[in-house]
Amino acid sequence: MAPAASPGRFRGRGPTAERATAQTLAFVESPVQLLNVLEWAHHHTGTARPEHSPLCDRVPRQSAGRPAPCAPDDADGLLLVVLAPHDPMTRGQLRRMAELAREQGYRVRWEEARGGPGAPAHTIGGLAGALRKARRVVIGDPFSRYVQLLLMITRARELVVVDDGTATMEFVSQLARGERLVRWHRRGGRGARDVIFAPVSASARRKLTPNTRRSVEVFTSMPVEAPTGVTVTANDFAWTRATFGPPRLTRGTDLVGTSLVETGVVDAEAYLEAVAALARAHGATRYFAHRREHTDKLHRIGARLGLEVVRPELPLELIARRGPIGRTVLSFPSTVVHTLPLALAGTGVTVVVCDIDPAWLTETASPRAGDFLSGVTDTARAVRRLPYAPLPTTQAVNTGHTP
Repeated sequence: MAPAASPGRFRGRGPTAERATAQTLAFVESPVQLLNVLEWAHHHTGTARPEHSPLCDRVPRQSAGRPAPCAPDDADGLLLVVLAPHDPMTRGQLRRMAELAREQGYRVRWEEARGGPGAPAHTIGGLAGALRKARRVVIGDPFSRYVQLLLMITRARELVVVDDGTATMEFVSQLARGERLVRWHRRGGRGARDVIFAPVSASARRKLTPNTRRSVEVFTSMPVEAPTGVTVTANDFAWTRATFGPPRLTRGTDLVGTSLVETGVVDAEAYLEAVAALARAHGATRYFAHRREHTDKLHRIGARLGLEVVRPELPLELIARRGPIGRTVLSFPSTVVHTLPLALAGTGVTVVVCDIDPAWLTETASPRAGDFLSGVTDTARAVRRLPYAPLPTTQAVNTGHTP
């Protein structure tokens, strides 16, 4: 696979590409964000994509030549800017998604935005001119401090927020209530960095509030109610379904992992016991790891529970759509209980969501965590719901949260 572009360089359209003015700038920090930018672009153009051949080096290749670009407006209309994170798994998936985007005819600019003390200033300085000229800016994570800094610079008349998972639900709610932008799993008051950064966050919230000079669109597969003046557009994963699959189904059951332990929401031992209980009850044999799950936790799942641990190289929506995938897919409350039923529509796959027992929550979990996770499950469509997996009495964790 070709290496990612070096910072500040465009790839795939020759030397004149660096001088091209992008009408639309899209900033992504995760593979799912990049996937949803591709879905957004497909939705707004309606361009039919040619079928793909099987994966080559585990990245989809075109069956014949390079397709016509499907970016809005024109061939130079969309520039995808990857603000590369540190996490190796996320970087790996982003590189593969970036290559896929290039093969769809898009320009991609890879920024080592966190490459050292001077990297943020270098990245923001290098993007300032393009930001001021862009008519439309697409972002995947309005909670990101990096993105909030970039929003201070832009003069775009159109702002678009695409899904970064279930966090979109909290963003829309906070925007409607006029609250400061805070991730749902954050606990307690503001620290020193939050106080220092508060003016930037407040400016981003104002930028993301539509007015007579600026429109705001939320492109989402999550069940949200549009705040006043905001356009909400449904993401039904049409590009994914047109490009991949349908998948071959296995007779088994697959289990989807989450990063609830890594974000400090769910106790690690309770999570492992819940995974074991689900695997025993439903005959699950494979565990699709979340890109943020720690290696030691995954080793315990594989060695202790006997599950085959799969670390996907693309977002799960694409992996599942290509197959093979189990006829039943089990998940705890997470983004995939909303996205997989859309990506796998018409395939015969059943998505099952298992509730989180409040006793599994850690002492440091946000007081909002239980209600938020219940809301993720309650609003999921086209899924089958399970009560939380009962744990052995000796293993149950009681952290002081009332069941």
